[in-house]
Amino acid sequence: MTNEPVLVIGGTGKTGRRVVAGLKERGVAVRVASRSSEQRFDWLDESTWGPALEGVGAVYAVPLEGVAVSRSFTGLARRSGVERIVLLSARGVDVPGYYEDGAAADEEKSEEKNEERAAGEEAGVASHLQGEHAVRDSGLEWTILRPGWFAQNFSEGLFLDALLAGELRLPVADGAATFVDLEDVAAVAVAALTEDGHAGQVYEMSGPRAVNLETAVAEIAGATGRPIRYVPVTVDRFTAELRQEGLSAEDAQLWAAALNPIRRGLEAKVSDGVRRALGRDPRDFAEFVKDAAAAGAWRG
Repeated sequence: MTNEPVLVIGGTGKTGRRVVAGLKERGVAVRVASRSSEQRFDWLDESTWGPALEGVGAVYAVPLEGVAVSRSFTGLARRSGVERIVLLSARGVDVPGYYEDGAAADEEKSEEKNEERAAGEEAGVASHLQGEHAVRDSGLEWTILRPGWFAQNFSEGLFLDALLAGELRLPVADGAATFVDLEDVAAVAVAALTEDGHAGQVYEMSGPRAVNLETAVAEIAGATGRPIRYVPVTVDRFTAELRQEGLSAEDAQLWAAALNPIRRGLEAKVSDGVRRALGRDPRDFAEFVKDAAAAGAWRG
């Protein structure tokens, strides 16, 4: 790698800001780009791409939900002198049917509703795969990150408000997941952006053990002293409650589809990406809970 700065697209987001911090710790110059940053970048506005790419040696790319990283972008990156790209994708996007509900449609569900759900799932998976293909064919040194469910969904994401209210309601029954700590995802990204030996690698990442939702919530309750419980609900109830909170039908269906692999047991798999990339085991969910509680994540 040269001494040129690294462009972090989505640099204010969950993974992006951690990647920025990790790069700065190594003394690497960073250009933070997002729709709200000083260096503006918008996947839907190609006029913002060139200025962001000018003079950078590597790119960390976080795609917009449902929008693929395109060949137009990777081609422009190469012409701009970029040498390396690290793409954030998702675990399971290469597995047919990974995000399906795994059961025949209920007779009471309308055909229109089932088609709407399937369309949302397919669009999300297709955009990830299209982005992966664009990166692989770019002529750049590429690395693809496929993390499973983030542990930080409990402290920063969809689950936080429910936990603060005392009840987490999800359509995953007693399903478990090997929740991956975003600190590990960012550490792998930083390594791939700054070190040799990661080109052409696909890192599927998880935590070291599967944790079901009841256990996860109990660990958080124990660390915080808050009375919190997990309540399993149906997919229809879950999406209806999200709609009541103001989410669109499409977004509610996408969240439900993302949770399907947990309910079906697919997210209980332990993946070796963190160990392959960093030479160490991933952080355990209990470590995440301890650190997040100490930082006041669930004080409300």
